[in-house]
Amino acid sequence: MAFESRPVPWNSEYKMQQMQLTQKTLETEDQAAFPFGGTTPRYIYLASNHTNAWGHRRGYRIQIINFAGQPMPQESTMERAFSWGRYQLAVTQRKEEEPSSTSIYNQNDPWTPTVNFTDFINNETIAGKDLVAWVTAGFLHIPHAEDIPNTVTVGNGAGFFLRPYNFFDEDPSVQSPDAVYFQNAKDAGVCEVNPASCLSETAACAPELPKFTHGGFRTGS
Repeated sequence: MAFESRPVPWNSEYKMQQMQLTQKTLETEDQAAFPFGGTTPRYIYLASNHTNAWGHRRGYRIQIINFAGQPMPQESTMERAFSWGRYQLAVTQRKEEEPSSTSIYNQNDPWTPTVNFTDFINNETIAGKDLVAWVTAGFLHIPHAEDIPNTVTVGNGAGFFLRPYNFFDEDPSVQSPDAVYFQNAKDAGVCEVNPASCLSETAACAPELPKFTHGGFRTGS
């Protein structure tokens, strides 16, 4: 997303800044590596060469919710064992010899790590290749008094969304067999239109549950 300066239609003496959607194709691994603290595109879209019914390329959008926080300083002699923390997102070619961003053996000898993630990013082309998206997500929680007796989960989550983006021709949930779609000319009370409206007649085995009653609170004498 970028702002473009355009004249105001009703008064050409003034200009306005209008947000414009711009598209850029990333060709190499170096271009698709976004270090922590840098500028990350608002829309990151992994597209295929196939199109949907509307002519848009089928793909997936990576939507990052939060980041792990400040990475280890690169001047540290241990940093190469955790070099994946440098990046919020990195996209590389999929290779059998690069199955994971780190190794369990890195903790035994972080000064000469078995796997150094930065070696995966060597400016190879990613256009038309099978890709791997390496996403770093996390959060920092410092214990405080409100953690007792239970730590609140709100705000303490980490993750990202991998969302279909032009992958389908429409919202796929409309094809769900449990969905009910009504039109203005149809009566929602008719069983043929809305089976849930006559559920009590078809579900004869459903138990008859009495209405909930509450006897009140006991008071001490």
